[in-house]
Amino acid sequence: MHHAITVLAYHYQCVQFLRVKLKAAGIADSWATLREILSVQRRVTATFSQRDGRSLHVRKATVAEPDLLAIYRALGISAAPGGIRRLIR
Repeated sequence: MHHAITVLAYHYQCVQFLRVKLKAAGIADSWATLREILSVQRRVTATFSQRDGRSLHVRKATVAEPDLLAIYRALGISAAPGGIRRLIR
């Protein structure tokens, strides 16, 4: 039980830190609205067959929408989290 309370308290502090930082940047949306905005970006993988029979997998984030981009800028986070990953198998 103590562990669950500790995790909840940590989560609350993280949320409050983010909201204070965003409010300082002029973003005063509710937490529900912020979660909705943050939920739209995805990481996608495209797979290409090469002539030698191997596959090239390219993984990257979708383009951030304007509201999400504003949040990333306010927090000093890259709009392309995870960068681009290439894997040949």
